[in-house]
Formats: sequence, C-alpha cells, structure tokens
Amino acid sequence: MRVELINTGSELLLGRVLNTHQQWIGQQLAGVGYELAIQQTIPDTESSIEVAVSEAIERSELVIVTGGLGPTGDDMTRQRIAELLEVSLVDHQETRDRIISHFQKRNRPMPESVMVQAQVLEGSTVLPNEYGTAPGLAVSTSKGWLILLPGPPRELRPMYTAYVAPFLAKELPPRRKMVTRTIKTMGIGESTVEELISQELSEFLAQGLEVGYCARVGEVDVRMVAYGSSGPRLIKESETIVRQCLKEYVFGADEDRLEDFIVCGLIERNQTLVVAESCTGGYLSHRITNVSGSSAVFPAGHCVYSNESKESILGVSKIALEKGAVSQSVAREMADRVRLLHKADYALATTGIAGPTGGTEEKPVGTVYIGISTAQGTRVIKECNRCDRETFKYVTSQQALNLLRREWYKKARH
Repeated sequence: MRVELINTGSELLLGRVLNTHQQWIGQQLAGVGYELAIQQTIPDTESSIEVAVSEAIERSELVIVTGGLGPTGDDMTRQRIAELLEVSLVDHQETRDRIISHFQKRNRPMPESVMVQAQVLEGSTVLPNEYGTAPGLAVSTSKGWLILLPGPPRELRPMYTAYVAPFLAKELPPRRKMVTRTIKTMGIGESTVEELISQELSEFLAQGLEVGYCARVGEVDVRMVAYGSSGPRLIKESETIVRQCLKEYVFGADEDRLEDFIVCGLIERNQTLVVAESCTGGYLSHRITNVSGSSAVFPAGHCVYSNESKESILGVSKIALEKGAVSQSVAREMADRVRLLHKADYALATTGIAGPTGGTEEKPVGTVYIGISTAQGTRVIKECNRCDRETFKYVTSQQALNLLRREWYKKARH
C-alpha cells in the first residue's frame, strides 16, 4: 500500500515553524504496518495544493494532508480540494454547534468568519476536533482515502489517535503485518554498535529482519523491522541478542527517554536525586521535572551560575573557586554539598564552558566537569562537548543522567 503525507504551510518552508508532522505521523503509521512512501511540504497557494493532492491521489491508496483548514484567508485546503474533486461544500450542523460551544466555554467573542470551518466536503466523514474548531475530513478517492487534518499539533495528534487510526484500521487496513522495535543506546558510537551486533543478527537478517541505525545527539538507535506472521518472533529474539551484545549501553526502547529511565529507577529504589547546575543552566532539572512522578524523588535543583551563588548557596570553598570554577574540584564540591544539603541519595553537578567565548588553551570551549555524589563517595568525569550552547546543554545533561545510570549498572553487576 502506498502512503503519502502532504504538509501545507508557507511558515514551514520559511523555517518559522518546526514541521513535526512527518516524524509523528510517520511513527503512528509505521507502528501499525503502514509505510510512508512520500512526504512533501508545500506553500499555502491554490496551485501548489491542487498539483500536490491531484498527483498524490492518482498514485497512492492513502493520502494525508495537514493544515489549511482554519478560518483565515491563507487556509485554502478545504475549498481547493472541493473544487479538485468536484464536490460541494455543505454545512455540518454538529461542527457548527461545536464551534459555538468552543467559544462559549472560553467566554470569548466569536468572529463570524470561523463558521467557514463548519463547511465540509459533501459525502465526507467528519473527524471531530476536541481541541480546536476545524474538523478533520476523510474523503473517498478512486484508489483509497484522502484524510484532511488541521495543522496545529495539539489538535492534529489527539484527532489522529481518537478518530483517524480506528478509521484506517476499519476502512484501509495494512496488507501485511509489520512489527517494529527500536533499542536506544547511550555512550557508544554508531559504527561500533553495528560491529557488535551485525554478525550476531545475520541469521535473522537472512529470515527477513531489517536493521537500521540512527545516530542522534548523545544517542544511537537500533531500529528493527520484521513483516508477516514471523515478525513478532524475529523482533523478540533479535531484541534479546541486541541487548546481550550492547549490555550497559542500552537504556530503553521505542519512545523511552533517559530522564524517564532515571525517574522510574529512583521511584523503584525509593531514593532521591538533587542537582547543582552551572553550565547547564537548569536544563538538567527541566528534563527531570518533565517526567510525571518526579516530585516524589526530586526534592531540589539549584542553578548556581555565578561563583557567588556557588559559594553562598552550596558552600563551595573560595579556594576551589579561585583556582577555577570549571574544574574537577569545584564539580566535586558542588555534588557533595548539594547532596548533603538535601540529605539525598544521589547528586549530580555540572560546571563547564558552553561558549562560544570563554575558552582557553588549557580549557577550550566545550570543556565540562560532571560530578556524581553518593554516600559511598564522589567521582567526577571530564568531557569536551564542542557544539552550540543549546546542544551543549543537552549533551551535558545526557552525560550527567547517564553517569547515574552507569552507577546503577555497576552496582547491579556487583
């Protein structure tokens, strides 16, 4: 089955808005056995919409179009596709009532122009919008189905999950079962990962298993795909081998995040973690507190950016700071003192030079010291993360979280 995705929006092409639709919708499709063959992003013009959609519905059984269903002048998708398919736009009373209720619940005046969103393609299946005003539409084509979805992710995603996914399962089920699994690793290079597992998986590759690698900031994913009735067995047995080969480098699978692993691990152990951050500027605390349940295991995080705050809040010694805030001794004291301050089981500390200025020959831009403190002692690692400031923060926070993960792995082995 051929599947295409068309994202409309000049703001996407101008780079003013990040296009997350391809990744998210691609994941949803692949998870149940659809393979996305083509993705294109087009501007909000009538000719672009007409050409892209007309060509797509001629060659593909499933075409998904996002954006252009709103009430403003540049929202042309609904009208242009009605003209392309030579169908009328008709008033949909349920959608009209939803739009009125949407504004009444928020005690906001309702511009008359929003009612254009109650106009739907005649004969289409209307997909309710629980988080906005523009409904989605499913339209039958000569080859299959055309799905129209609103552009904002906060509206598109719940609509897809609640209405599109079950609709496709009923009306256009995938022709063959596809099973996928992604193993997530940290602290190892992409080529090394392949060297460690390729030979061990050769038997399964011969049976149809597909393996791919994706190197991302601080991580390497191993993506496995298998088809047909033997797919679940191939994936299960292959995952066992990958985990055995990569051992301590594996931290999760599929959508797992390192911060999820850490918070869940702390909850399971009934232990607490605190952090003291300089160069990461609160980013480490931000990632931890993004995880539901973190309040039970994360009593405090300190952003101590200046030397004065390191001294006054944590009690880092003047002697250590005068020798250099970016140093092993300062990272050690930060980790020690914040753990003792809050009587926590673990503490992580970061201090470094994010750049692009501030580096020296001895300590170039990207230099960072990360400390971990426990009741059994404190250790510090040194890294050099040469990248832009935002990426520097992310990579450093990854290394800090991974330091705690490796601590657990080391204890488990003993």
